Amino acid sequence: MTAATSVDDNSYKWKAFGAVGLFFVTAVLAFAMVFLALPSIAEEFGVSLASASWVVIVHALTISALLLPMGRLADLIGRRRIHLLGLTVFGIGALLVALSPTFGTLIAARVVMAVGDAMAQSVGTGILVSAFPPHERGKAIGLQTTSVAVGAAAAPIFTGLILEVLPWRALFALLLIPVALSLIAGVVFLDEERLSGATPRVRTPFDPVGAVLSVAAVVLLVVVINNPFGIVWVSLPTLVMGVVSMALFAAFVRWELATEAPMLELRFFTNSVFALGVAARFVGFMASTTIYILLPVFLVSFRQMSEAKAGLVLFLNSVGLGVAAQVAGRLSDRFGTRPFMLVGYAAMAATSLGFAAMGGGSALWLIALISLLNGLAVGAWNVPNNATIIGSVSSASYGVVGAFTNLTRNVGNVFGQAVVAAVVTGVMLSRGFDVPLDEIGAVAGSGAAFVDGWRAAFTVSAVFSVIGLGLAVVIRPRNAEV
Repeated sequence: MTAATSVDDNSYKWKAFGAVGLFFVTAVLAFAMVFLALPSIAEEFGVSLASASWVVIVHALTISALLLPMGRLADLIGRRRIHLLGLTVFGIGALLVALSPTFGTLIAARVVMAVGDAMAQSVGTGILVSAFPPHERGKAIGLQTTSVAVGAAAAPIFTGLILEVLPWRALFALLLIPVALSLIAGVVFLDEERLSGATPRVRTPFDPVGAVLSVAAVVLLVVVINNPFGIVWVSLPTLVMGVVSMALFAAFVRWELATEAPMLELRFFTNSVFALGVAARFVGFMASTTIYILLPVFLVSFRQMSEAKAGLVLFLNSVGLGVAAQVAGRLSDRFGTRPFMLVGYAAMAATSLGFAAMGGGSALWLIALISLLNGLAVGAWNVPNNATIIGSVSSASYGVVGAFTNLTRNVGNVFGQAVVAAVVTGVMLSRGFDVPLDEIGAVAGSGAAFVDGWRAAFTVSAVFSVIGLGLAVVIRPRNAEV
């Protein structure tokens, strides 16, 4: 490699990151800001807050369903094409949300946004890993995770400032600025040959049957776990949906193993590094989601703290995530991914136990410190884990495997949220309290029952972290096939 080529490659990878990283910040910001805007949306359209929550639910469902098919499609027809098309669809959806005359059209517009989000998100990891050299894979994924952390940290600040002076529709209209910049940067800087290389695009057919089966199975599974319709858990509808979901997954597995051009090569799971890495990622996100579900309830509803102070505590968690992602990503390129996974999972178990040991009167500085340390812990294992999984497959599969790791994160979060809610609710019911979590501070005695549930939930989170640690112990990462 000549000096000129080396300089050009070094310049290109940062241009590619600039194009893709800005979208990651924008996508996370766009998702997180909706939570603060829900009361305003519900008020304008005259719907309940529960109904308004479908603005979030349909977005999450659509993304989860489409990540895998879009990742595979990108491997076949080009990652740059899917990324640019996704940005365009995302921007159109944001504009439609800002202009929605009815709640129904708003929901439809959110689906359009989510389709674009899924397209661009599914290839983001593959683009960065392809743009950076193999020995900088950790750095590339660390930069992606830092971009996500920046979006999460900026969301409450950006949303709060905008809603102080402008209606909620302005949030979505303003998204068009970074989306346009990302689209321009993508057109100018992203090179299909560098990103997709020798991927056999047209010669390998897309797997429509596998795509339909995976979409149906994922959507039904997420609906069963998330229970957005409020169906009684032990009931015939829940049982039927669960059985159908499992049947769809079984059909998906059978089809993928039989077809000559599967959407997801399930034989990847015969690779112990891939299989153990995915399992560790799944339980890791089951553990890490606990803080996002319970800490706002603990601070705002139970401790009667302002949303601004509570947001600052969660902001520290995002800061920790971003810092650790950078450090672990870069250092894992030099020293290997396994040590950082071990440290990250162990630290997450320790911070979970730290939260479990807290009482209702614990000092705010201590809560903030553990929140920061928890973010550092997640960043320490998340990036090396992702690099390990992607490093276990060939570059031709970066798109679909990158999408699959994102899907694993999403489903792990959903499972974790369901477990946390079940644990806290179960403990509170055993104490004689059946109240919504946002009303804990208003019902005498419910706070103590919630704290008991809090402790049980974080203990379970620590158990998941220890399982992740055990899996990381036996993983033996090896270099990717390129």
